[in-house]
Amino acid sequence: MVEKQAVLDIISAALKETLDQQGLPPPASITEDTVLVGKDATLDSLGVVSLIVEVEQALEQQHQVAVTLASDKAMSAKNSPFRTVGVLAEHVLETIKEEEEAARG
Repeated sequence: MVEKQAVLDIISAALKETLDQQGLPPPASITEDTVLVGKDATLDSLGVVSLIVEVEQALEQQHQVAVTLASDKAMSAKNSPFRTVGVLAEHVLETIKEEEEAARG
């Protein structure tokens, strides 16, 4: 099982990488409250897509976990699972759990 801190570390690294790719400076500090989308967003829509890809790739490379974070369910959720770093971390953990349960049948 992937621990929450490991997921937070992956998201933080992915956020820094995504901002660097866009030529933007990273926030002074990245916490669970760092806003990713919406009001005071750190990323634009393209940045969110890049972040999701970075996180999915890191999970697969570092933890051998293959997940799809931008599912129909996630995209249609009333409250975006991409709002903040902390909310995204919870979404990642929930998605891993759901996919492991589905694999067990």
